[in-house]
Amino acid sequence: MIERIAKQTLLRLAQQFPVVAVTGPRQSGKSTLVQETFPDKRYVTMDDSSARELASSSPRDFLRAFKDGVIIDEAQKVPELFDALKLIVDKDEYTPGKYILTGSSQFKLKKNIKESLSGRIGIVNLLPLSIAELNLHGNLSDDAYDYAFNGFYTPLYDDKKHYVREDWFENYIDTYIERDVAEEIRLSNLSQFKKFIQFCAIYSGQMLNMESISREIGVSANTIKSWLSILENSFIIHLLEPDTNNLGRSIVKTPKLYFVDVGLLCYLLRIDSKEELLLSRYKGAVIETMAVSELLKFRFNKGRKAELTYFRDSNGFEVDVIADWHKTYALEVKSDSETEKKLSSNVRKYIELRETEIKGYVYYLGDITCEINDIKYVSWKDWGNNEDSIK
Repeated sequence: MIERIAKQTLLRLAQQFPVVAVTGPRQSGKSTLVQETFPDKRYVTMDDSSARELASSSPRDFLRAFKDGVIIDEAQKVPELFDALKLIVDKDEYTPGKYILTGSSQFKLKKNIKESLSGRIGIVNLLPLSIAELNLHGNLSDDAYDYAFNGFYTPLYDDKKHYVREDWFENYIDTYIERDVAEEIRLSNLSQFKKFIQFCAIYSGQMLNMESISREIGVSANTIKSWLSILENSFIIHLLEPDTNNLGRSIVKTPKLYFVDVGLLCYLLRIDSKEELLLSRYKGAVIETMAVSELLKFRFNKGRKAELTYFRDSNGFEVDVIADWHKTYALEVKSDSETEKKLSSNVRKYIELRETEIKGYVYYLGDITCEINDIKYVSWKDWGNNEDSIK
């Protein structure tokens, strides 16, 4: 079993909030995490029709049956539970960590949380496995492209399961559309939505062009905007907004799109092997996507917001990622494996333009993390271990 870094965040929130929810994309390991973290708590899944019927017919009595609290998996399938939770939490003695919720349908889960449990709930966004987690488990290979091609979804790293990568991703997309998306869009648009996901893969690591996507898919720009929101809210993609500090020059106002998992990205790009990825024109975009994904995992595993942007001006000068955390970090992502000075040229230029203190980093595919002339070169093996690589 691979230990999840988010476990400590889950425990921290459970010491403060009476209800804690674990959200995230399908197959990211949510159910396993909560059961491992709270082994003494009763576990009930709303996939069980009898449990679902009991919970929906008398939600308060259902919750009262678990005096020491309970883990409720797929909680969004019984919306009545959320109002009942609110009433019980407000009326009963304050008991942190009493109720733990998970769900794979992010739209329903988030809607119910926002409407009924605001201010009463701590939330952990759990993404697929990180490089840091695989490294801590002693399961990290020496080739970054193994992970760039295969991705990080937990079932693909389960020794008891023997999934064929292509079969697993095909099933994943079909299940996601049928179970998570079908209620959010018209049934007649499902085939177009699948084509839309595939087309979005071309834009990973690039600025969005909704008009171009609209023409290709054959739906309105407003529909494309709505579908992008669906993908982002279900953790399939992440939109990186442009940095608002224009440094006295005109900047672009278009977000950049990144897939949350590079294995899914490669599947959608129809890259069939690691060797094909190495020769692909998408290689740089895939590596950049993997780096941004690891930054997101680092932040979400700590229970923090992403707070990531990118900088690009009207002349085309760009810095891949600006991280506004306890300090500001400017990061460039490169698919090179050597610490050449040219890799840090954009970061150095950006630091010169800013009046405040900025730390410069280059994420690259080498094996050594080191500092050269005030720029830190971070090995891909440390991308998910930013407490050591970013200070």
